[in-house]
Order: sequence, then structure tokens, then C-alpha cells
Amino acid sequence: MNGAKSDGALDGKLPTRKRKALGMSPEEWVKTGTLVPGHDLPVLVVPALEGIDLAGWAEGNRALIEEKILKHGAILFRNFTMNTVADFENVIAAIAEGGAVEYRFRASPRTDAGKNIYTSTDYPANQPIFPHNEHSYSPVFPLRLFFYCVTPAAQQGETPIADCRRILQRVSPEIRRRFSEKNIMYVRNYNDGFGLPWQTVFQTTEKPLVEDYCRRHSIEFEWKSDDRLRTRQVGPAIVRHPRSGEHIWFNHGTFFHISTLPPQVRAGIEANFREEDYPTNTYYGDGTPIEADVLDELREIYQEELVVFPWQAGDVLMLDNVLTVHGRRPYSGARKVLTGMAEPTSWEDVRIK
Repeated sequence: MNGAKSDGALDGKLPTRKRKALGMSPEEWVKTGTLVPGHDLPVLVVPALEGIDLAGWAEGNRALIEEKILKHGAILFRNFTMNTVADFENVIAAIAEGGAVEYRFRASPRTDAGKNIYTSTDYPANQPIFPHNEHSYSPVFPLRLFFYCVTPAAQQGETPIADCRRILQRVSPEIRRRFSEKNIMYVRNYNDGFGLPWQTVFQTTEKPLVEDYCRRHSIEFEWKSDDRLRTRQVGPAIVRHPRSGEHIWFNHGTFFHISTLPPQVRAGIEANFREEDYPTNTYYGDGTPIEADVLDELREIYQEELVVFPWQAGDVLMLDNVLTVHGRRPYSGARKVLTGMAEPTSWEDVRIK
């Protein structure tokens, strides 16, 4: 088990032909354990024998996977037979209702790699990616997120993760109160020469379709000169998990703020754009600035809660996207990690009433 400490076995429905051929009981098919000492996430799941098909096993064990993901927030499936993008697609379809979904209202550059499968953000290798919940800036976001390591980096390139329940516990009561009362405003600008163009973000070249999407999702939009666009929307900072009912710190307030960018990138943006034209920025929901000391405290909490582990070829990492943030460390050498998003969920599904 690659040094994992066993804490028992998952069980459930298994393919009859395999059970009959191998004469094994369900609890002997896979084992679980801790991957990083002292941390509950990710829980490690490995096959007990070679050749077990992850998609086939997962389809008959959805309830058990759901139990583990709600408890830990992240599952790392390791040492299963994973050779192709199609294998990855099948795993997502086996676990998540409806399978992988299209990446809409985009915020990061990605390359298509399969049917609703993408590269996991095409940022330069020397740049870290700050921890975030995927699409938490969007009125519609994936509840479940999957990563597939095709090729680990020669050095670093890990995908650090952290428990958002622990993050919320560490946010000071006064900051929690402030964000609970005011929420967060996201301001985005497109086609100003930095960041993704609106045609990529909305996956259309038709302005009426962009306007329709914005109206349906309560996003304010403003067409600027030269085919440029600005959007604003206000979303929650703390949400209620749609299945466990727990209160969770879930937002892009820190990630999208200009002060979180690498210093050189930030300096370039501030030198060339007015504040209202920054590619992304965040404010309290009433439009007032988020204080620098608040952002510093939040960034420190995120970084201190991160759990880091090295990728192995064939790994599949499943995240509950509300319970868990993820990021990326800089790397050298070739690295190929693919991602798929599943189970679309809306802010209305998670608002604290």
C-alpha cells in the first residue's frame, strides 16, 4: 500500500464474474489508508490485486465513495489500471451522476483533452496557482472535481489540497461576520489584452447568448468600447454543503483579488489598467474594498492548511469541490494532469437560509 496505514477496506457490489473467478469477498478487493501522516485527506484507496478496473468497481460502490468523500473531502485512487483518457472519462461517469460536464464561464486557460476533459490550467510551469475551490466565483459550479495524472513532473508540480472546514474554523469571528453580512463581489473584464477573452469564457461569439447567460445567472454585464466586456456578480463567502449541511468557507475572494497575484504580474496590471478594468478583482458585496490585513490573514490560513503529496502516473484524485481547495506548485520537466468537472450545483443550492 505504498506505506499507507490500513484502516480497513471498502466493500460493496462487485462484478459477479470477477468474484467467481477469484473467489474473493467484497472487502478484499480494495483497501484504504492514510496517505500523508497526520492528515485525514486525501484518503488513499488502492486495489488489493492487479488488474481491477476502477470504473467497474466504483460503479458498484457509489454509496461507499460518497461516504468517504463527505468525511475526508478528497480520495486518491492509486495503482488501478488507468491508461487512457477514456478510462478517466469512465471513472467520472461511474462515480458522478451525468459524468463530466462542459467547462463554462471560464476563468483559466485549458486545452480540450477528451469529452469534457481538460488540461488542469495551462499556466507557465514556474508559476504557482493559489489554492481555490473550482468555479466558486460562478453561480454554477461543480460539486465534484477529478484529476488524472498522466505524467508527473520531474520536480514538484504537486496539487496541494486543504479542508475548507478547517479554513472556516481558523477565520476570525469578525472576518466571518463581515463576509457573512456583505458577501463577495466579483468584477471581471474581458478583451482588454490580458486574461481570457469573453468568447472563450462563455464559449460563444454571439453577444445575445452572453447576455442571456448573464441574465439567467444574475450576472450584471456592461459592454465597453472595442468589443470589450465587464461583468459583476455578488456571491456567498460561506455556504451550507448541499449534502452534509455543514457550513463551509467557499469563495474566490482571495484567489481573484489583485493582491494575490505574483508581484511582477500584479505590478504589470496596475501599471497598465485602471482598477475598474483589472482582469479580475474582488470586493465586499456592497462594493467596498476588502482590507489588506484581511486578505493577508486569509492567504496565510490557506497556505498553512495545505496538504502536499507527490503525483504518481495513473493517480486519480477525486475532490468534493465545496469541502476542499486545490492549487498547484511550480514544476520542471514534462507534466500532464487532466481534469473533469461533475455534478453542477448552484449558489442557490448552498445558500445559508
